[in-house]
Amino acid sequence: MASILVVDDEPGVRSSISGVLRDEGFDVDTAETGEECLEKANGAAYDVIVLDIWLPGLDGLTTLQRLRERHIDSQVVIISGHGNIESAVRAIKAGAYDFIEKPLSLEKTVLVVRNALRQRDLEAENRVLRARVDRQPQHTMVGDSAPMQHLREQVMLAAPSNGRVLILGESGTGKELVARTIHQSSRRKSGPFIEVNCAAIPEELIESELFGHVRGAFTGAVADKPGRFEQATSGTIFLDEIADMSFMTQAKVLRVLQEQVMERVGGTQRIKVDVRVLAATNKDLPGEVRAGRFRDDLYFRLNVIPIFVPALRERLPDVPVLADHFMALLAAEVGKRPKRLAPEASARLQQYSWPGNVRELRNVIERLLIFVQGDTVTAQDLGFLGRDGVPGSPAPSSPVVPLSDARDQFEKDYILQTLAAQQGNMSRTAEVLGVERSNLYKKLRAFGITPRSGT
Repeated sequence: MASILVVDDEPGVRSSISGVLRDEGFDVDTAETGEECLEKANGAAYDVIVLDIWLPGLDGLTTLQRLRERHIDSQVVIISGHGNIESAVRAIKAGAYDFIEKPLSLEKTVLVVRNALRQRDLEAENRVLRARVDRQPQHTMVGDSAPMQHLREQVMLAAPSNGRVLILGESGTGKELVARTIHQSSRRKSGPFIEVNCAAIPEELIESELFGHVRGAFTGAVADKPGRFEQATSGTIFLDEIADMSFMTQAKVLRVLQEQVMERVGGTQRIKVDVRVLAATNKDLPGEVRAGRFRDDLYFRLNVIPIFVPALRERLPDVPVLADHFMALLAAEVGKRPKRLAPEASARLQQYSWPGNVRELRNVIERLLIFVQGDTVTAQDLGFLGRDGVPGSPAPSSPVVPLSDARDQFEKDYILQTLAAQQGNMSRTAEVLGVERSNLYKKLRAFGITPRSGT
């Protein structure tokens, strides 16, 4: 039962407000002065204090200031006469929730008190969520499915070394998160983590961005500027979308990796480089090498420790856990109450193939947090999710087939999806599926599928 303290020097006002609030089911106490209000608030925890601004002795505004100085976090609703509106506005700025104008409307008084209680509940829940988020590591790999457990094992094995890591996976799977986790678990965690999106920097600027420049090196170079490699000294540099780097820039990065030294654009001084290099791409790098778009020597330099990040469709049991994680995280960021996922909504999320991977799931949860009106997300709220990875596509009909046929079809589709995700590489597909390569070949032949040779 919410507790309310009504503070007013007029007995009739105290009686009418406390009476209507008790009728609404609240536990109500009263005080006649600001001094009595402070004394009672020190001894009891009131959810809301309804406080007249004009009181004998300690006025309402001063009482409010004293409440805040003593860190009493009750919501305060100010009662203000016509002549005290300016003071009521000052009280709002000082931390009051709202004010009620005299002559009082008891119906409005109850409404404002209920709104103040709702705001108090939201603030309390937000504090809990923020504390929960703050206790978690800044970058958390969420999920306990077999592919995620395998990924964690790879990350923990790679992190302590100084070896270069090539992180592979589809767009939106969380390759940057893997890179940050490796850095935070490494001996270089006290050093900087510098991220470079190679696809987002124009070709004419990327060399200066990576290696820096000296004053006068080109038009606009009015001062010396260190590059990202220098900024990452004693730490980690993460070259995201490495496959989008031009051939010329690849050659210069290769030189840095080989010699551990670099020169700024326009300079001649050789600068020693002490960084760990992590790289990532959503492209098939061996295919890019064969097509002549990526240097094979740079590929071999980067591919010391390859780590494959699974697509979300390959770890669907993690979807509800990720959804709850994002809901709590996003709700805490905006100060809203997180919404609960109904069981049928969680099941619906696991039926979707998530072509946009974890990034798409996060966006969907943010959309639900904003647009769902109630406290629970239902399957109907997810109507915008289509089937087969196509948003908005209609659900297919479900003909009745024997269980053995349905099981075989599911197994075939699952193997083909995994094979496609691994760009046809049989060894990686067998590893993800947890089967022997020879058994995978037998399965494919049984389904009438001829594997691509040499993979």
